[in-house]
Amino acid sequence: MVLISKILFFISHHGFYTVVLLFVFFGLLSYLTKKAWFLIPILPLAILNGFGGQFLNAWFLNKYGVESTAIITSDVETNSTLNDMYIHDYEAIVKKQDGKYVTTFFSTTSAAIYPISNSIRIPDDKDIPVKYIPGYEKNIVILYDQSREGQILLQYEKQAPVNSAKTKYEADKTNKEFIEEYISAMENYLEYYNDETYKEKVKELKQELKQLK
Repeated sequence: MVLISKILFFISHHGFYTVVLLFVFFGLLSYLTKKAWFLIPILPLAILNGFGGQFLNAWFLNKYGVESTAIITSDVETNSTLNDMYIHDYEAIVKKQDGKYVTTFFSTTSAAIYPISNSIRIPDDKDIPVKYIPGYEKNIVILYDQSREGQILLQYEKQAPVNSAKTKYEADKTNKEFIEEYISAMENYLEYYNDETYKEKVKELKQELKQLK
């Protein structure tokens, strides 16, 4: 596991050198075997690593890693951009299982974040929840949904259907479809969060629904 983690860290954090190694490896293989088709995998592998290296790293660390925390010690905005936003270089310290810390680094283009998505979001928590393979703690995946920022975003996303259904209901309180949608949205929200106001509102709406029927 440690060796796999080291390889994934290298290919996800050092894309240029990975491409160089691909050229050297397959070029040498082609030269020794006198078979030119060994050069074919270079380009697709380089492209695949460029787009999916950090995603593969994130999946691996989340599945096999152990939980811990990390603290960002440096955040430097670079002159390079990605999707019209400046790329940041980070340094951090990661808490090992023995309580000591090890230094690591990543950027907005190489950070491994789980759940996997197209957006790169580095939480602003003091202690960022992470996972790593014991023995190579510098390769981390950030557990965004477990962070304070991630929890707030998740709750906001669960709240959105409730707000939408509420707007419809308040526009026409006699519409059975709107009432049922409002009830359903609040019940879905209550599966994840305890809210006494919503519980009371659900009871109230169910009574209204009975009266309309």
